[in-house]
Amino acid sequence: MIVLIVCHFVLAACAVPLVRRLGRHAFVVLALPPAATTVWAFTEWSGTEAGRAVTWSWQWIATYDVSVTLRLDALAELMVLLAAGVGMLVLLYCASYFTDDSPRLAPFAGNLLAFAGAMLALVLADDLISLYVFWELTTVFSYLLIGHGSELKKNRRSALQALTVTTLGGLAMLVGFLILGEAAGTYRISAIVADPPETTLAVSVAVVLVLCGALSKSAIWPFSLWLPNAMAAPTPVSAYLHAAAMVKAGVYLVARLAPAFADVPVWRPVVLVLGGATMLLGGWRALRLNDLKLVLAYGTVSQLGFLTVLAGAGNRNAALAAVAMILAHALFKAALFLVTGIVDHATGTRDLRKLSGLGRSMPYVCTTAVLAAASMAALPPFLGFAAKEAALDALLRGDTADRWTLAVIVAGSALTVAYTLRFVWGAFARKPDVADTPVHRVGAALLAPPAVLAVAGLVLGPGVGWTDHLFAAYADVYPAPAHPYHLALWHGFGLVLLLSALTWAGGAVLFAGRSRITRFSRRVAWPTADSVFGHLLLGLERVALQITGFVQRGSLSGYLAITLMVMLAGQLAVLVTDRPWEGAVAPRVWDAPLQGAVALLTCAAALSCLTVSRRMKAVVLAGLTGYGAALLFVVQGAPDLALTQFCVETVSMIVFVLVLRRMPVRFEESIGTWRRALRIPVALGAAATVGVAVWVAGAARVAEPAGAAMVEEVAHHGLKDVVATILVDLRAWDTMGESAVLAAAAIGVTSLIYLHRRGETSMNREELRGETAWTLQRRQLTGLPRGDDTAPERSWLAAGSTLAPEHRSVVFEVVGRLLFHPILVLSLYLLFCAENMPGGGFVAGLVAGLGLITRYLAGGRFELAEAAPLQPGLFTGLGLFLSTAVALGGLAEGTVLHAWTYHGHLPVFGDYHLSTSLVFDFGVYLLVLGVVLDIVRALGAKVDRQIERAAGALTPAPDTGTGEPNR
Repeated sequence: MIVLIVCHFVLAACAVPLVRRLGRHAFVVLALPPAATTVWAFTEWSGTEAGRAVTWSWQWIATYDVSVTLRLDALAELMVLLAAGVGMLVLLYCASYFTDDSPRLAPFAGNLLAFAGAMLALVLADDLISLYVFWELTTVFSYLLIGHGSELKKNRRSALQALTVTTLGGLAMLVGFLILGEAAGTYRISAIVADPPETTLAVSVAVVLVLCGALSKSAIWPFSLWLPNAMAAPTPVSAYLHAAAMVKAGVYLVARLAPAFADVPVWRPVVLVLGGATMLLGGWRALRLNDLKLVLAYGTVSQLGFLTVLAGAGNRNAALAAVAMILAHALFKAALFLVTGIVDHATGTRDLRKLSGLGRSMPYVCTTAVLAAASMAALPPFLGFAAKEAALDALLRGDTADRWTLAVIVAGSALTVAYTLRFVWGAFARKPDVADTPVHRVGAALLAPPAVLAVAGLVLGPGVGWTDHLFAAYADVYPAPAHPYHLALWHGFGLVLLLSALTWAGGAVLFAGRSRITRFSRRVAWPTADSVFGHLLLGLERVALQITGFVQRGSLSGYLAITLMVMLAGQLAVLVTDRPWEGAVAPRVWDAPLQGAVALLTCAAALSCLTVSRRMKAVVLAGLTGYGAALLFVVQGAPDLALTQFCVETVSMIVFVLVLRRMPVRFEESIGTWRRALRIPVALGAAATVGVAVWVAGAARVAEPAGAAMVEEVAHHGLKDVVATILVDLRAWDTMGESAVLAAAAIGVTSLIYLHRRGETSMNREELRGETAWTLQRRQLTGLPRGDDTAPERSWLAAGSTLAPEHRSVVFEVVGRLLFHPILVLSLYLLFCAENMPGGGFVAGLVAGLGLITRYLAGGRFELAEAAPLQPGLFTGLGLFLSTAVALGGLAEGTVLHAWTYHGHLPVFGDYHLSTSLVFDFGVYLLVLGVVLDIVRALGAKVDRQIERAAGALTPAPDTGTGEPNR
């Protein structure tokens, strides 16, 4: 199973070269995975109809019991055959439908095959979380397929609408899945169905949330608005996604969970009422439309309501009818969509008012359409008739609610017959006032897929008994009724046949009076769901603008005050409500008096920030609070944390100083007395609340600390540094995620700094040379003055002479030169000794960054370019790549990152060992170094150039004889 799913995605990734080489015939190659899946599903038919299930499971995260589980049973067998079989035919249809010069054919082909793979995985998933993942994958791929013609606004809007509706439903469904999984004690779907959790309020809410996801996916009212608009997609997409695959996902989920939750009180009212209403509304709307695809689209909405009623009715016979109707609907509706594509392809229009005489000019296409339409109208001897008979019988034998539902189904079936006749008449009949529509020849390859589907509906009518055992294997999970129904084409004369005849007669009457019905329908028509959706979006946008204008005042201090007040209110509410201090052990004030002294000094520095008015003074005081926290770590005996805190505070203060060069000395925002009187209590209250919360949390601990287990686990690997080992081994995924966030933040900051760089066009070519401090361009020193290379002047820094004399400090240059290499050696020491001594990739990268910062502070931006001639992005990208690769390797191992360890001996250094955790830490080292360089480049070198331009420092100096201006 998993191999077939992977083949779909692998071949989808190869769609671009295949289409480039084979053109539209690449669809034939892309149809191979669905074809292989169809063959495999047929080979498993006998086992699944006997009640056996084929399973496959891969335990992903054993600690949290997270696994990817696939299961093929009777219901999944049917859905696999539909997803793969119809998908194969649609891909073959695409080979004739498109031309080699069709725009963006390769992405379309890849997305269509990838959707088939996601749909296949969805119906095979036996885990709620896995099902949700593949559920959302189908949503994403359908968004791409619906929006294939993205140059049209209508296509973009339709794709976004489908994505919005189905994604919101999917998010609600995810919450329901989580509640159900926790209530049942397992996320395995087969286990939940076999032993459902007790019905409680939480389970009832979960059922409603799951139904929201299922009904939105299957376009049940009030979520039905997205499906008709999705007809903007190419016809093959409509035939596959909106007839046989995507929209069936919601019905499939209802059918899958109905045996477990149909007895929940909220289940049947939601399913029966909304399903019945959808059938009536969709069928009624289809009677007054003129686009053939829209007639089929609203007919699909109507039929989906019918399928939802049957799948969620909660009894054995209705479940049997549901799966039979799912098969019948997929066959006739996919065929009719493909026929519509042929009509559009041959005539250039889908407007039934302009089509005339196609029945004679395209007899084979007309025959195919009539066969499929007869099954949709439930005429004998087609599969649609056998399935409709089973549905009417099941509802007739049900309870009172089922009988009321039966009346709705009969009315909806009459509407189905009416719009079926409207479709066939509109597409193929000769109309008196319309000239025969000119057509061009249609090849057999284009007609073969819909013909296969239509003939299958005809063959399976008399042969519906072949499917009875398979469908009964699913339906028998319900309690057996006194008279279990068996699928057959003919059950004799009776009330069920009379009801079928009533629907045919009623449909014929509605079609005969189509003109009056159309006028009446348009006269009493309510606002369309699409217009309601548009007005809702417009209103939401206006409200969002009003709220944004009210809240976003441009005051950072105001934003901070609001944040602290919300946090303060939330924390106080929890403390007052839960009273966590009751029964808690009185915490110690300190472990040593020195801690109290450091804490008091730190608090004094923090309080001093409240009244400061100079920016530099505020930065220094804020830095002192960070250094105070680092001293607390030192006193407490946490050298790793202390070292990291010292480095972070140092780098932060330097960055602040670099920024402050372009800002006024004092804070410009005028703060009135009353505003200051409000902000100070808020700040003090927030600080006190957080302090009390942390204090109470420490005092209320009842479980044993996890430190002892961590120490034992680290010692088991022969290591000593618990913190570093946890970060790069036991919690490597967390560290990798934090590293990615750090890289993204650095990229965002530098992007904002360099936002206006393209607009700097006033500089001439000579001025642009050396614009980027890291562009060497085969020169010894970028942007440096060139003199006589035969007698270079010795200097402590490579680019120290680029600074103005008033900005140079000989002492700083000497100290920076002397300390640079020891700092780099120290950073490497901190990196390699991290497993047994204080250190690690993060702090080592910060130390190396500090070394480069000293070169910048001593010699300027060109000195920084000479000290680090490579682009910072190279360090960041390489570090993120190494960390991600090692983390994925650990994931493949399923445990920790010690998948590889090498022990060796060096003559001077002695014994050593290298492991994958060290490679991971080296990735963190490079990433942090790249981030520091990137920020210093943006806030240092960029601001330097701005200052130089403002002062006129970039005016070309007299030529020095080298052919370049002296800067």
